[in-house]
Amino acid sequence: MKITIFGLTISSSWGNGHATPYRALVRALDRMGHQVHFFEKDVPYYSARRDFETCDYCELTLYSDWAAAREQAVATAADSDVVITASFLPEGRRINNEILDLARPLHIFYDLDTPVTLANLRHGEVEYVNSSQVPEFDLVLSFTGGKVLAELKQQHGARMVRPLYGCVDPDDYRRVEAVSAFRCDLSYMGTYSADRQARLDELFLEPSRRHPEKTFLLAGSLYPWRWEWPENVRRKEHVSPSDHSGFYSSSRITLNITRGAMAANGWCPSGRFFEAAACGTPLITDAWEGLDSFFDLRSELRVVARAEDVQAALRMPDMELQSMASHARQRTLDEHTGTVRARQLLGYLEEARSGANASIQNEVAQ
Repeated sequence: MKITIFGLTISSSWGNGHATPYRALVRALDRMGHQVHFFEKDVPYYSARRDFETCDYCELTLYSDWAAAREQAVATAADSDVVITASFLPEGRRINNEILDLARPLHIFYDLDTPVTLANLRHGEVEYVNSSQVPEFDLVLSFTGGKVLAELKQQHGARMVRPLYGCVDPDDYRRVEAVSAFRCDLSYMGTYSADRQARLDELFLEPSRRHPEKTFLLAGSLYPWRWEWPENVRRKEHVSPSDHSGFYSSSRITLNITRGAMAANGWCPSGRFFEAAACGTPLITDAWEGLDSFFDLRSELRVVARAEDVQAALRMPDMELQSMASHARQRTLDEHTGTVRARQLLGYLEEARSGANASIQNEVAQ
């Protein structure tokens, strides 16, 4: 099968949660014998922090603007079995119109930011999709499950909606020797977001203030430098995916904090969950609806709501933490890898293809 994807980025993991799930999914599709072509707009903030410009599991085209890429991109899409456009795609609405006019491929929209998209659509349009385009896609995939799936169908007229959650490539994320530069009692990896900041202060910075004898490590871009950070908090502006295994393997515990819009909806596992778990790192996280569908809340991770909860986790014996991490790792390898998601995607595509063919037959009969 030939699949063309127009997405935010696969070449740079800086400041976004799209690149690493795309890599796990696309690499799995390639291993299954499918041909993937990924089109990505070449923007300065990603080109300055790019992890690769070519890879062995998909053809990657970086383009300066849509006008320059249009002829090649549309020709490639027209010859594909499946074309996927995605959230936060620059000039996405224009590209959607071009793609939806093509007769041959199955038309898919993949929203890796569904609660954010829907919140913005309630107040207008977004750059990468508008309400009138949603019903034109054969299939809408969502990185988030729960009530947003019904909203896409009932309020926006999506023909078929399915969840396609984040995932991890266990070849890239695995237990390795600890790295001194990353060694810490508690780590947190995440780009700055205003709607996460109160919980970051409660669940990460406050415990660090209460425990000056412990080491804390925050990795993420765009944090205001004017802040006064506790002396025992080390910061990394960016950790390359090639160093993620070392980062997680050097953390006694790692923390997940969910963006406000995502947590309010629930059913929103971050890629950090699966990446850290694949590395055998004990996980603590804020709570949201549906979390227990992805991990067992006692044997595989701990939910924290206050600084005291984090302190309790830090007091857990190493043996108990490692048992928890081992269970979470096995759950991840069984249910949350790129290979698992690729199989789910292929099943959805077959389902959507059957639905599209049925619609064509009904139109002909009428």
